[in-house]
Amino acid sequence: MSQNRTIYVGMHDGVCAVSSADGGQTWQQGPVTDLPHAAARLVAGPANPQTAYLAAYEAGVYRSDDGGASWRKLDTYPSPYAHSVLAHPSEPDTIYVGSEPATVYRSTDGGASWQELDGFRAVPEAGDWGFHAPTRDSHVRDLRVAPNDAGRLYGGIEVGGMVRSDDAGKSWKQLPGLNDDIHCVHLSGDRPDSIYVATARAPYRSDDGGDNWQLINAGLERRYTLHIAASPDDADLVLVTVSENARRLNPQFYRSTDAGQSWTLVDGLGAGENPEDMVVAFDWDPEEPNKVYAGTDGGGLYSSGDSGKTWQKLPVQLPTVAVGALAVSAG
Repeated sequence: MSQNRTIYVGMHDGVCAVSSADGGQTWQQGPVTDLPHAAARLVAGPANPQTAYLAAYEAGVYRSDDGGASWRKLDTYPSPYAHSVLAHPSEPDTIYVGSEPATVYRSTDGGASWQELDGFRAVPEAGDWGFHAPTRDSHVRDLRVAPNDAGRLYGGIEVGGMVRSDDAGKSWKQLPGLNDDIHCVHLSGDRPDSIYVATARAPYRSDDGGDNWQLINAGLERRYTLHIAASPDDADLVLVTVSENARRLNPQFYRSTDAGQSWTLVDGLGAGENPEDMVVAFDWDPEEPNKVYAGTDGGGLYSSGDSGKTWQKLPVQLPTVAVGALAVSAG
């Protein structure tokens, strides 16, 4: 097992990497690359821990090949918007990016060229997709791949609901049964057909690949759900961050050990220290399932070594506020 860890951190105005060479005993922060609207989604390349991709809202797509020390814009990306990014689990040069208006682009050469997946906009329900603000349009807020099937893709649309592809993005199907204001989608390798989704109404879970959905908000004091993720080796162990509304008023962080049937409030990070500091992104360690890392609206980075029960602040002071995206890489 590698002792090297890299946390890629996307903020509101930049992106950087925080790394450890001793299993998390000490941490070093790398240089910050200034970027406009950088904090959308980050993903580490599964084949090469030094490679990462950033979807940067209105600034396009960026790639790092040196563990986050530097980032270059992929100028061939054909859209001004990039809201989500997904790296293929077994094809190192294949990546997917979710855009606005809601569509998906794919590159099979590491971002040198792109193809729009026309089947995405061909979904019959696509005409009903939209957004709250009249100056913006629906967008693909999150993209995920099934842990047991690289051809099964999931897209979460803000606002438009969930869609699924069973043929690597050639065709897509709308998945009804949950709130259509999607913020985050997550699957655990422990039970690949279980999908957790964070929405503006509440969190949901499906246990059959998205065909049916169950509301899992019993015990949550807030309804607005921003981020959700299950442990990679225990699909019943779930973390979620909620608040009262889109302005992130009165945030809270919860943990569940029964797939969201009940929730326990977690103290010690974000709102545990500052009532207004919301946990906005977190990611499980790819090699040590009991470890998880989190970033807050106030720019704090935290780690947990007991699957999210207790948390410690990392000795890193980011030069800016608002962590918006986070991805962890090992090796």
